[in-house]
Amino acid sequence: MEQYFSATQKMEQEVMFPSLLRGVFPQEEGAAPAAGSHTDLYERYQLLKSIKPMVEKGLASVNDQSPTGTDAEKALDEGADSNLEERLSHHVNGLQQVLTDLTKNTKALTRRYSQILEEINLSEDQSSS
Repeated sequence: MEQYFSATQKMEQEVMFPSLLRGVFPQEEGAAPAAGSHTDLYERYQLLKSIKPMVEKGLASVNDQSPTGTDAEKALDEGADSNLEERLSHHVNGLQQVLTDLTKNTKALTRRYSQILEEINLSEDQSSS
């Protein structure tokens, strides 16, 4: 979770001009751009920024929605706990995978943005020579 928030914070600090990401499509290291990918990095940046508050709010609402003692007793009486551990494990694993994917996407976008800035700086240096 911390890695995700750290990567997102770094992205927000480094990407000062998101419009530079328009028309730039994600690509794997050393590979051609993904075929059929219609989402440019600007759209991905907007998506990643919009997801962060949802993750933060979701975590806060989970903490706020903890059942009271009476609700917990009622759930136990109804036998609802028969597979709670299994269900929790499934959802935690799913959340972990989503956060790992979000972290990778965020880091890749930040890296690509830095490359774009370097290319701009190099072209400006060459034109002023």
